[in-house]
Amino acid sequence: MTNQPRIPRLTIDTEAVLIHLHAARQRPTPTAVWTALADILVLLAEIDRLARLLSRTRWDFADLLAAARATLAADHDGESDPLTYLRDAVAEYRDWIPPTDGELPE
Repeated sequence: MTNQPRIPRLTIDTEAVLIHLHAARQRPTPTAVWTALADILVLLAEIDRLARLLSRTRWDFADLLAAARATLAADHDGESDPLTYLRDAVAEYRDWIPPTDGELPE
């Protein structure tokens, strides 16, 4: 187990997005407005990516929670090896490789 938390990093430059928005509000030239509007697509792609990461995390948690509950129930019922449920769930877990920067969301 590593000491570094696995926190998803943003793939966008939020400071640049804010600069583009501020520039479009200060001086709404066609270039400034189109640049700010182009950021919407990038933001939507980032929201989609983070939503998929959250969904995956929730499914993983639900699977492990179900295994933990099954383990507790098996222990309560006096099964000889109640940790089997948890061992199986952990053995099925595999690292998820996030899409590369150039990959489009599905």
